[in-house]
Amino acid sequence: FSDERLVKAFINSGVIATLATFFSLLVTVSSGYMLSRFRGPIASTWFGVIYAMRCVPYITWVLPLYFVVQSYGVYDTYVGLLLPHIAVHICFFSWLMKGFFDGIDPSMEHAALIDGCTRWGAFYRVALPSAVPAISALAVLCWLFTWNEFLFAQILTGRNTPVITVVMSQFVSEMGLQWNLMSATAILALVPAFVLTLFGQKYVIQGLKI
Repeated sequence: FSDERLVKAFINSGVIATLATFFSLLVTVSSGYMLSRFRGPIASTWFGVIYAMRCVPYITWVLPLYFVVQSYGVYDTYVGLLLPHIAVHICFFSWLMKGFFDGIDPSMEHAALIDGCTRWGAFYRVALPSAVPAISALAVLCWLFTWNEFLFAQILTGRNTPVITVVMSQFVSEMGLQWNLMSATAILALVPAFVLTLFGQKYVIQGLKI
Protein backbone atom coordinates (compact mmCIF):
# COMPACT_ATOMS: atom_id res chain seq x y z
CA PHE A 1 0.00 0.00 0.00
CA SER A 2 3.02 2.30 0.12
CA ASP A 3 3.02 2.23 -3.69
CA GLU A 4 0.60 4.95 -4.84
CA ARG A 5 0.33 3.30 -8.24
CA LEU A 6 -1.13 0.14 -6.73
CA VAL A 7 -3.58 2.05 -4.54
CA LYS A 8 -4.75 4.05 -7.55
CA ALA A 9 -5.08 0.86 -9.60
CA PHE A 10 -7.28 -0.77 -6.95
CA ILE A 11 -9.51 2.30 -6.77
CA ASN A 12 -9.80 2.55 -10.56
CA SER A 13 -10.61 -1.15 -10.93
CA GLY A 14 -13.33 -0.93 -8.27
CA VAL A 15 -14.90 2.20 -9.76
CA ILE A 16 -14.82 0.90 -13.33
CA ALA A 17 -16.22 -2.51 -12.35
CA THR A 18 -19.04 -0.92 -10.34
CA LEU A 19 -20.00 1.63 -12.99
CA ALA A 20 -19.81 -0.94 -15.79
CA THR A 21 -22.08 -3.26 -13.81
CA PHE A 22 -24.62 -0.53 -13.08
CA PHE A 23 -24.91 0.83 -16.61
CA SER A 24 -24.79 -2.61 -18.19
CA LEU A 25 -27.70 -3.86 -16.09
CA LEU A 26 -29.76 -0.79 -16.98
CA VAL A 27 -29.69 -1.90 -20.61
CA THR A 28 -29.38 -5.65 -20.18
CA VAL A 29 -32.49 -6.13 -18.05
CA SER A 30 -34.78 -4.26 -20.42
CA SER A 31 -33.05 -5.84 -23.41
CA GLY A 32 -33.57 -9.35 -22.08
CA TYR A 33 -37.21 -8.57 -21.30
CA MET A 34 -37.82 -7.27 -24.81
CA LEU A 35 -36.21 -10.34 -26.40
CA SER A 36 -38.30 -12.63 -24.19
CA ARG A 37 -41.70 -10.98 -24.46
CA PHE A 38 -41.84 -9.22 -27.83
CA ARG A 39 -41.87 -10.47 -31.39
CA GLY A 40 -41.37 -8.09 -34.27
CA PRO A 41 -38.81 -6.36 -36.49
CA ILE A 42 -37.26 -4.31 -33.66
CA ALA A 43 -36.72 -7.30 -31.40
CA SER A 44 -35.47 -9.42 -34.31
CA THR A 45 -33.03 -6.72 -35.43
CA TRP A 46 -31.70 -6.25 -31.89
CA PHE A 47 -31.32 -10.02 -31.51
CA GLY A 48 -29.38 -10.13 -34.77
CA VAL A 49 -27.08 -7.31 -33.66
CA ILE A 50 -26.11 -8.87 -30.34
CA TYR A 51 -25.81 -12.30 -31.96
CA ALA A 52 -23.42 -10.93 -34.58
CA MET A 53 -21.37 -9.11 -31.96
CA ARG A 54 -21.13 -12.28 -29.87
CA CYS A 55 -19.74 -14.14 -32.90
CA VAL A 56 -16.86 -11.67 -33.29
CA PRO A 57 -13.78 -12.48 -31.15
CA TYR A 58 -13.00 -9.71 -28.68
CA ILE A 59 -9.42 -9.42 -29.85
CA THR A 60 -10.60 -8.14 -33.24
CA TRP A 61 -12.22 -5.16 -31.50
CA VAL A 62 -9.01 -3.93 -29.92
CA LEU A 63 -7.45 -1.99 -32.81
CA PRO A 64 -10.70 -0.32 -33.96
CA LEU A 65 -11.55 0.56 -30.34
CA TYR A 66 -8.12 2.11 -29.87
CA PHE A 67 -8.59 4.40 -32.89
CA VAL A 68 -12.15 5.27 -31.84
CA VAL A 69 -11.25 6.30 -28.29
CA GLN A 70 -8.25 8.23 -29.60
CA SER A 71 -10.35 10.10 -32.14
CA TYR A 72 -12.96 11.05 -29.52
CA GLY A 73 -10.33 12.10 -26.99
CA VAL A 74 -11.36 9.58 -24.32
CA TYR A 75 -8.22 7.45 -24.34
CA ASP A 76 -6.96 6.65 -20.84
CA THR A 77 -10.21 7.82 -19.21
CA TYR A 78 -13.05 6.09 -17.41
CA VAL A 79 -15.38 6.66 -20.36
CA GLY A 80 -12.96 5.13 -22.86
CA LEU A 81 -12.70 1.97 -20.77
CA LEU A 82 -16.31 1.76 -19.64
CA LEU A 83 -17.98 1.82 -23.05
CA PRO A 84 -16.27 -1.34 -24.43
CA HIS A 85 -17.03 -3.24 -21.23
CA ILE A 86 -20.66 -2.17 -21.30
CA ALA A 87 -20.95 -3.19 -24.95
CA VAL A 88 -19.55 -6.66 -24.22
CA HIS A 89 -21.81 -7.10 -21.19
CA ILE A 90 -24.92 -6.11 -23.12
CA CYS A 91 -24.18 -8.58 -25.92
CA PHE A 92 -23.55 -11.48 -23.55
CA PHE A 93 -25.84 -10.87 -20.58
CA SER A 94 -28.87 -9.94 -22.70
CA TRP A 95 -28.97 -13.59 -23.74
CA LEU A 96 -28.84 -14.75 -20.13
CA MET A 97 -31.48 -12.25 -19.05
CA LYS A 98 -33.74 -13.43 -21.86
CA GLY A 99 -33.44 -16.96 -20.54
CA PHE A 100 -34.35 -15.80 -17.03
CA PHE A 101 -37.45 -13.96 -18.25
CA ASP A 102 -38.42 -16.95 -20.40
CA GLY A 103 -38.60 -18.94 -17.17
CA ILE A 104 -41.00 -16.45 -15.53
CA ASP A 105 -44.70 -17.08 -16.14
CA PRO A 106 -46.09 -14.04 -18.02
CA SER A 107 -49.64 -14.61 -16.76
CA MET A 108 -49.16 -12.14 -13.88
CA GLU A 109 -48.05 -9.50 -16.36
CA HIS A 110 -51.14 -10.18 -18.47
CA ALA A 111 -53.29 -9.75 -15.36
CA ALA A 112 -51.59 -6.45 -14.62
CA LEU A 113 -52.28 -5.27 -18.18
CA ILE A 114 -55.95 -6.20 -17.81
CA ASP A 115 -56.08 -4.23 -14.54
CA GLY A 116 -54.92 -1.10 -16.35
CA CYS A 117 -51.13 -1.21 -16.10
CA THR A 118 -49.09 -0.09 -19.05
CA ARG A 119 -46.46 -2.42 -20.47
CA TRP A 120 -43.76 -0.51 -18.55
CA GLY A 121 -45.89 -0.66 -15.41
CA ALA A 122 -46.24 -4.43 -15.71
CA PHE A 123 -42.50 -4.68 -16.25
CA TYR A 124 -41.55 -2.62 -13.19
CA ARG A 125 -44.25 -3.93 -10.85
CA VAL A 126 -44.41 -7.61 -11.81
CA ALA A 127 -41.57 -8.85 -14.01
CA LEU A 128 -38.71 -6.89 -12.44
CA PRO A 129 -39.35 -8.00 -8.81
CA SER A 130 -39.60 -11.60 -10.00
CA ALA A 131 -36.21 -11.32 -11.69
CA VAL A 132 -34.30 -9.90 -8.68
CA PRO A 133 -32.34 -13.15 -8.06
CA ALA A 134 -31.36 -13.30 -11.74
CA ILE A 135 -30.35 -9.63 -11.77
CA SER A 136 -28.28 -10.15 -8.62
CA ALA A 137 -26.53 -13.11 -10.25
CA LEU A 138 -25.75 -11.08 -13.37
CA ALA A 139 -24.49 -8.17 -11.26
CA VAL A 140 -21.97 -10.44 -9.53
CA LEU A 141 -20.83 -12.02 -12.80
CA CYS A 142 -20.61 -8.64 -14.54
CA TRP A 143 -18.56 -7.10 -11.72
CA LEU A 144 -16.14 -10.04 -11.62
CA PHE A 145 -15.74 -10.01 -15.40
CA THR A 146 -14.78 -6.33 -15.41
CA TRP A 147 -12.55 -6.63 -12.34
CA ASN A 148 -10.54 -9.45 -13.96
CA GLU A 149 -10.52 -8.13 -17.54
CA PHE A 150 -7.08 -7.47 -19.03
CA LEU A 151 -7.17 -7.06 -22.81
CA PHE A 152 -9.22 -3.86 -23.09
CA ALA A 153 -7.52 -2.39 -20.03
CA GLN A 154 -4.07 -3.04 -21.47
CA ILE A 155 -4.86 -1.26 -24.74
CA LEU A 156 -7.17 1.56 -23.59
CA THR A 157 -5.50 2.76 -20.38
CA GLY A 158 -2.24 4.46 -19.49
CA ARG A 159 -0.86 6.42 -16.57
CA ASN A 160 -4.09 8.24 -15.72
CA THR A 161 -6.36 5.23 -15.22
CA PRO A 162 -4.24 2.19 -14.38
CA VAL A 163 -6.16 -0.92 -13.32
CA ILE A 164 -4.97 -3.77 -11.17
CA THR A 165 -4.66 -6.39 -13.94
CA VAL A 166 -2.41 -4.13 -16.03
CA VAL A 167 -0.27 -3.11 -13.05
CA MET A 168 0.23 -6.77 -12.15
CA SER A 169 1.44 -7.54 -15.66
CA GLN A 170 4.09 -4.82 -15.32
CA PHE A 171 5.85 -6.82 -12.62
CA VAL A 172 7.16 -8.94 -15.51
CA SER A 173 9.92 -7.08 -17.34
CA GLU A 174 13.20 -7.64 -19.12
CA MET A 175 14.89 -7.39 -15.72
CA GLY A 176 12.98 -10.40 -14.42
CA LEU A 177 9.83 -11.24 -12.50
CA GLN A 178 9.04 -9.52 -9.21
CA TRP A 179 7.45 -12.51 -7.48
CA ASN A 180 6.99 -10.80 -4.14
CA LEU A 181 5.01 -7.84 -5.48
CA MET A 182 3.00 -9.93 -7.92
CA SER A 183 2.04 -12.46 -5.25
CA ALA A 184 1.06 -9.80 -2.72
CA THR A 185 -0.98 -7.89 -5.31
CA ALA A 186 -2.70 -11.07 -6.50
CA ILE A 187 -3.78 -11.93 -2.95
CA LEU A 188 -5.13 -8.41 -2.42
CA ALA A 189 -6.96 -8.54 -5.76
CA LEU A 190 -8.71 -11.72 -4.63
CA VAL A 191 -10.21 -10.08 -1.54
CA PRO A 192 -12.93 -7.88 -3.17
CA ALA A 193 -13.92 -10.69 -5.54
CA PHE A 194 -14.08 -13.17 -2.66
CA VAL A 195 -16.17 -10.87 -0.48
CA LEU A 196 -18.58 -10.07 -3.31
CA THR A 197 -18.99 -13.74 -4.20
CA LEU A 198 -19.41 -14.70 -0.55
CA PHE A 199 -22.30 -12.31 0.03
CA GLY A 200 -23.81 -12.79 -3.43
CA GLN A 201 -23.52 -16.58 -3.56
CA LYS A 202 -27.11 -17.33 -2.63
CA TYR A 203 -28.40 -14.85 -5.21
CA VAL A 204 -26.20 -16.35 -7.90
CA ILE A 205 -27.45 -19.86 -7.12
CA GLN A 206 -31.08 -18.71 -7.04
CA GLY A 207 -30.65 -16.77 -10.27
CA LEU A 208 -29.05 -19.65 -12.13
CA LYS A 209 -31.89 -21.94 -11.06
CA ILE A 210 -34.60 -19.76 -12.63
